[in-house]
Amino acid sequence: MLKRILVATFTAAVLACQATPKPQKVVEGIPNIMPDEKQSLVARQIVALIENYNYKKIVVNDSISSIVLDKYIKALDPYRNYFLASDIKDFEQFRTTLDDSFRDGDLSAPFYIFNIYSKRYNETLDYAMKHIRDKYDFNQQDTYVFNREKMPWVTSIATLNDIWKKKVKYELVNLKLAGTSDVKNAETLTKRYKNLKLQSSKLNNQDVFQLLMDAFTGAIDPHTNYFNPSNASQFNEQMSRSIEGIGAYLQSENDVLKIAEVTPGGPAYKSKQLHAGDRIIGVAQADGEFEDIIGWRLDNAVAKIKGPKGTVVRLKIIPVGHDMSSKPVIIEITREKIVMEDQSAKKEVKTIQANGKPYKVGIISVPAFYIDSKAAIAKEANYKSTTRDVKLLIDTLKNKDKVDAIVMDLRGNGGGSLLEAIDLTGLFIDQGPVVQVKDQKGEVEVDSDQNPGVAWSGPFGVLVDRTTASASEIFAGAIQDYGRGVIIGTQTYGKGTVQQPIDLNKLVNPSILERLANLVKLDSTGKPVQKAEVPQLGQINLTIAKFYRVNGSSTQHKGVMPDITLPSFYPMDKVGEDTEPSALPWDEIQKSDFVPVANLGTLKTELAKLHETRMEKSLDYKILVQDIADMKKRNLETSVTLNEAKLKSEREVLEVKSLEKINKLRATRGLAPVKKGDKIRKSENFDFLEDETLRIMADYIQLKPTV
Repeated sequence: MLKRILVATFTAAVLACQATPKPQKVVEGIPNIMPDEKQSLVARQIVALIENYNYKKIVVNDSISSIVLDKYIKALDPYRNYFLASDIKDFEQFRTTLDDSFRDGDLSAPFYIFNIYSKRYNETLDYAMKHIRDKYDFNQQDTYVFNREKMPWVTSIATLNDIWKKKVKYELVNLKLAGTSDVKNAETLTKRYKNLKLQSSKLNNQDVFQLLMDAFTGAIDPHTNYFNPSNASQFNEQMSRSIEGIGAYLQSENDVLKIAEVTPGGPAYKSKQLHAGDRIIGVAQADGEFEDIIGWRLDNAVAKIKGPKGTVVRLKIIPVGHDMSSKPVIIEITREKIVMEDQSAKKEVKTIQANGKPYKVGIISVPAFYIDSKAAIAKEANYKSTTRDVKLLIDTLKNKDKVDAIVMDLRGNGGGSLLEAIDLTGLFIDQGPVVQVKDQKGEVEVDSDQNPGVAWSGPFGVLVDRTTASASEIFAGAIQDYGRGVIIGTQTYGKGTVQQPIDLNKLVNPSILERLANLVKLDSTGKPVQKAEVPQLGQINLTIAKFYRVNGSSTQHKGVMPDITLPSFYPMDKVGEDTEPSALPWDEIQKSDFVPVANLGTLKTELAKLHETRMEKSLDYKILVQDIADMKKRNLETSVTLNEAKLKSEREVLEVKSLEKINKLRATRGLAPVKKGDKIRKSENFDFLEDETLRIMADYIQLKPTV
């Protein structure tokens, strides 16, 4: 029924979009970027989806329009380095009309704003490049304000130019302090600005539309997001932890596509024809014609090289070490499905000494809650998922490594699949509710682990930080509510909402898509000569429900509070759901019918006491707390000196303090001191938060039998 309603809405939107297009405002002196009919259609449909199916039950009105305008301007020019006060005054005409414009599919206003931005951006870069070779006095006691976010918009081009001249001076003094010559520094900075102009020239209406929709959906709630076709593809690849292509990481260098890395085991690796440093100058599909891709945007070139498994792509290559004028080599590769193992769950075994006894702790790092949904639906034998990967790791840790405890490291894990969070919880509890979900109608569904048995019943800890979010919070909250383990770290992010991904193409009748895209192209005689690709409309992840823990508390806004608190690298007043103005509030519902595995109250109290005693004597802890305080202070700074001697002195003082701190910590570990410029071996790097977690787990192992 939902799909039928959406299809009908979409159909009406398409028909409306076929009316005479509204005239676009043109900005003189630049190539104006204009919206297309597909984007007009998508804007209309996003309004309809938000008003009819978003959990927040919001009406897109003048108030939303005002928020969108502010967010859009801030996204374009966050530090007020481009727009003039007169531009901002001009944009005020759109403050209460963007809602109506989106509803009508009229995107002329936001594209006009972008084109003004583009004009200012290129003007400032042109001005900066003209003044790179000016004579600067680096002995003056002047400053450069790099963060103008809270300052007034500048009122004249002259003032704007003064800001940019100081920016040039700052970048030159930075290069000068690195020890390179003035001539070399001017060349480096000129090349940097030319590259910025080049990248700006490659922006298209998809980029502008994405930026605009980010501002629009962000005004509704932080997690309703639109993805243009390219971004939607990347999002879904991240969720599945797999891609279909040749197996190579690509980068753009001097307008040429370059192989940065070849994925071991992938088709490019197995072909032995493609190597890091090779440059791709042409792409052809199977027996088709080659397309010259020099100067292409990276995402457009990558889209040509990727493709369904089993299909063939031909590449025109200039091998590494060969001049660009060399005769290219043509290679042929059959695409395959490539699993991104480097972004999957991993294990590590650490040994910690406590009271003269060694304990082995397995650390499982989970970067996200991922699942290859297509492969799972197709019932492929070895489809990729967090739970399947972690289950194999636990089996190895338990049966081969013989660990005494396991820690799940969810730091930086922003969530992902809710079903994976439920299934992963099931590895540690023997059936029962895991999460409650309340929909837009207020109806509550309890989702449970229904698989009998557990993969690990021993001492268990979950390490979290401020960026642990969404599905990660469901998992951590369930472990805490069941008394199945201890939560260690900082208050988590607080994302307690559920998003439904909607492929907008699936809501449209194919005949309408064909009409919209003008699929059949005719030659001068009126005969069909080519069929264009079906236009892709992208994807919206729509907030449709809210998470609740089995104890009835929402994870929204408050997140999960740790049992044992560690210092936070992330500023709590800048990172987290409670810092988002459009975030839904915290609330609670009735708790579900669950039976805790254990009451760890006494154990947690004892663990916290032992932890606090260690922290009183810990040099690592004291230094970390001071580092966080220093970072907070630096984050408040908005300007920097342009006096070479003063800037050099400030940096030398910071370097000396940093080196002293490093050597104090190395001394506590029996390591030799290092001097300025020395490289520290990877094996000597130290993760204090992980180390203290291991010590907490050693205490857990020793105390557990008495609980």
